[in-house]
Amino acid sequence: MARTHRYGMTVTWTGDTGTGTSGYRAYERAHEVSGEGKPVIAGSADPAFRGDPARWNPEELLVASLSQCHMLWYLGLCAAEGVVVTGYVDRPEGTMTEERDGSGRFQEVVLRPEVTLAPGADVERARALHERAHEMCFIASSVSFPVRHEPVFGNLGGGSSVSL
Repeated sequence: MARTHRYGMTVTWTGDTGTGTSGYRAYERAHEVSGEGKPVIAGSADPAFRGDPARWNPEELLVASLSQCHMLWYLGLCAAEGVVVTGYVDRPEGTMTEERDGSGRFQEVVLRPEVTLAPGADVERARALHERAHEMCFIASSVSFPVRHEPVFGNLGGGSSVSL
């Protein structure tokens, strides 16, 4: 039986500098994402589009969402399969192409998780669970561009590692 989940929040523009959107350069792209009982996320546009580099932009948040979704599925699958993960760090990167008319689209996102496994863990099983996590990720299943993952297994504290 399929279940439906709804996600709501408030996005509030805070960038009126006194004249509203009277001109392209007359307003800031500052905004806040808020939700009941959660900390506010300070947002803006990408600096390339007159945004504040000290605030999160929607493109960064999309890449972060893909990384988070993959990680959470991966950790859950590892727990269910008896693969003990003791560390996980991802440094994802998204590539977006802007067209001459100002529109754009993501070309791909690459996830690069560095996974530390407990001694004796099955690296091959851990590798296969990344594939399964990718299949299960709600967000990766919802985007129209490729989401690749390039995990590395080993000791994040400086020991040897195994790349896929």
